[in-house]
Amino acid sequence: MNIQESIISDIFKDISFSQEEIVKIENKFEKLVLKKKDVLLKTGNTVRHQYYISSGCLRTYFVDNSGKEHTVQFAIKDWWISDYTAFFTTSKAVMTIDCIQDASVYKVSKMDMESLYIEIPQVETFFRKKMEFAFASFQKRIIGNLSQSTKDKYTSFINTYPNIEQSVKNYHIASYLGVTTETLSRIRKEISQK
Repeated sequence: MNIQESIISDIFKDISFSQEEIVKIENKFEKLVLKKKDVLLKTGNTVRHQYYISSGCLRTYFVDNSGKEHTVQFAIKDWWISDYTAFFTTSKAVMTIDCIQDASVYKVSKMDMESLYIEIPQVETFFRKKMEFAFASFQKRIIGNLSQSTKDKYTSFINTYPNIEQSVKNYHIASYLGVTTETLSRIRKEISQK
């Protein structure tokens, strides 16, 4: 598969570009092949890129003052990942991104994104819509965390990330849900008995 097929048809679904625009887009993205346990971004790093997941699974997490990990996001095929607070504000990363399943990702810098926005307005529209959807999803997750039962949070997780449980460790899922692994096991048992 060449980069055009991968970037243009995977990332920019249903958008037609001229050959010149395709070349400009291809020149802004760089493919990375990651192995399980690779660290893509560490807390304290400068964040210059966001990443499109072509295959595999990555995880964004935050470590609190007591050393406890809090999983903020999993990213699977067709998702984007970064420490967005640092990416958009030029502050240092407060989160770490690691690879929990072998992955292929495409990275693009903020500077290159800004250039594409100016040169190809369709790209700016595409990313604005992606960011609107992401913002709404994060807000929905926050509301769910504040108001849903643990069982409902788990059900939402399964609906958002179908088939991910085979690839993700139980403590990662528990961390994402804000529960212990014992609570997660109990909820799974309750659901399976219905």
